[in-house]
Amino acid sequence: MEHPRGTIIFTTVGRTYYGFDLFSFHIPSATERRLTDGVSVNFNGHFSDGDGHSVVFVSERTASARVYRTRPDNPTPEQLPGAPDSLFHDRPVVRDNRLYFVSAHEQPDCHFKSWSALYAAELGSDRKPTRLTPPSAADYSPAVSRSGEFVAVASYGSRSWEGEFHEMNTDVVVFRASEPEKRVVVCEHGGWPSWSGDSAVFFHRQAEDGWWSIFRVDLPENFLEFSGFPIAPVRVTPPGLHCFTPATFHDGRRIAVATRRRGRDYRHIEIFDLEHKTFQLVTESLNPSYHHYNPFVSHDSEFVGYHRFRGESTQGETIAPNLEPITSPVKDLRLLRINGSFPSPSPDGSLIAFNHDFDANGGIKVVKSDGSKRWTLIKNRTAFYNSWSPTERHVIYTSLGPIFHPAKTAVQIARIKFDPSDLTDDKEEIPCEVKILTEEDTGNNAFPSCSPDGKSVVFRSGRSSHKNLYIVDAIAGESGGIRRLTEGPWIDTMPCWSPKGDLIAFSSNRHNQGNTEGFGAYVVRPDGSGVRRIKVAGTEGSEEAERERINHLSFSKDGEWLVFTANLGGVTVEPVAVPNQFQPYGEVYVVRVDGTGLRRLTWNGYEDGTPTWHTADDELDLTRLSLDGQDGDKLTGQIDEPLWISCDL
Repeated sequence: MEHPRGTIIFTTVGRTYYGFDLFSFHIPSATERRLTDGVSVNFNGHFSDGDGHSVVFVSERTASARVYRTRPDNPTPEQLPGAPDSLFHDRPVVRDNRLYFVSAHEQPDCHFKSWSALYAAELGSDRKPTRLTPPSAADYSPAVSRSGEFVAVASYGSRSWEGEFHEMNTDVVVFRASEPEKRVVVCEHGGWPSWSGDSAVFFHRQAEDGWWSIFRVDLPENFLEFSGFPIAPVRVTPPGLHCFTPATFHDGRRIAVATRRRGRDYRHIEIFDLEHKTFQLVTESLNPSYHHYNPFVSHDSEFVGYHRFRGESTQGETIAPNLEPITSPVKDLRLLRINGSFPSPSPDGSLIAFNHDFDANGGIKVVKSDGSKRWTLIKNRTAFYNSWSPTERHVIYTSLGPIFHPAKTAVQIARIKFDPSDLTDDKEEIPCEVKILTEEDTGNNAFPSCSPDGKSVVFRSGRSSHKNLYIVDAIAGESGGIRRLTEGPWIDTMPCWSPKGDLIAFSSNRHNQGNTEGFGAYVVRPDGSGVRRIKVAGTEGSEEAERERINHLSFSKDGEWLVFTANLGGVTVEPVAVPNQFQPYGEVYVVRVDGTGLRRLTWNGYEDGTPTWHTADDELDLTRLSLDGQDGDKLTGQIDEPLWISCDL
């Protein structure tokens, strides 16, 4: 086929728990007001008027990130014109009837460059948005000066992403809005700029002592003609606490920041007085147990805005649905986000098995393909990675034991058998028979995939001290014999059997032994012959090919395409500005088995993962999802800070 068809199911780390809305804090009265309507996920706002009542923001209510505006006379969000072909918009700013925003719809000249770039659109005009970022450069986090004459961004320039995400190696770049091609790097090593008037820029970065802090660069007159850049900035906030994402008050005397303090479990908004070097608490007394993100300040300096979990008692959406349709860039290919990990559809496509929550519940859940009902098969046991038997509606293979552990850690392959007649609306937990297929003391056995004839299971095992692939009988397990499929001092993992039975796809670092970060896509025949690498990013041995991190391969129903997650597009947003994502560069891609036809399917600041092709008919209609009737999960705001941010310095 020229293009892939069908439906792909995947997960997004933590996204279904966000429930973000925008709020404003009125400084004189110390009161909080909600600015958005409780629909979907709303974030990264900016006041678009002088008195703090109108706001532009990003919302995912249309199954992709678009820009909206609310006004006091029209509280229903109005979608603003962005990039028509883009599925990702971020950091909107309105100034002088001009909308600035980040989009990621234009592919750079090579892999491992971020697609994120700055655009501008005239409100009320039918003209296409103008790209302000130079071709093949990457820009994040725009800020517009008070006069509207100048723009600042965190920029990679034309450099490639180097693989970092704890702190982005961006520079602070400024240019005149009317002459975006004349750019100046005013300071190296900085992100999330914010203007003070037209003559100073504040930004965040990690200081040498380890604390994220706010820094300031003062710009000379006619600074675009100044030849002394980049210059050393002045540190503004003290050590002893983390300060992120500054927003400058227009009086030039204060900045609003998100902070993370020692002894605090949550990120909060505070106001820092630049003259007296003191902090004023804003959100901790109002909502001490919620994270607050990315402040913005009204033109009259009376309001500070931010986004946070909307709260369980606040009017709005309260359920994270089991299944959620996502806008796809490919006409005949549909995307479906599941509230869990490692989805695997039943042979007839009517059910999906998945792992819901590794910490709280463990086990396996089964959900109807319309999302209307969910059951628990095994409980209080950690299970991960599921493979439904292609020939049996009542058999699922899974891994039992801790996830992300070394080769010798005890993890077993299990065959889960249940009675489909137990899947009734009045039941929550379903009895099942658990049979362990791997022997004790054989190490880390995980990632099972059943052959299309239902007779064999391929899996990854660490029994030799190296993680390689093995095949066992799907019913008898090791007692019926075990055959080693791959062998070597490297990691072969996450195998997936093709629907035709002729190939097994897997991820491996065999081309780059000792590097546990770089994984490529491989296929092998079930008899162990014909191992070859699918060259996705570049030719064998090239720098691009060595940087690939490709995981979770799954075949299309016709066996011609593979879906997987990868790091090929770099990082789309500054990771410090969002909740924890283990790999904030993980996006979903498809490619033909011969390595041609690569297409990117998702764009966001999250980690997308564990994709698989749905076994339902190619014409599965996602509009028939039972969105109003899904049981789902109650939104609780269970959001983690990035795990690499430590307050124990």
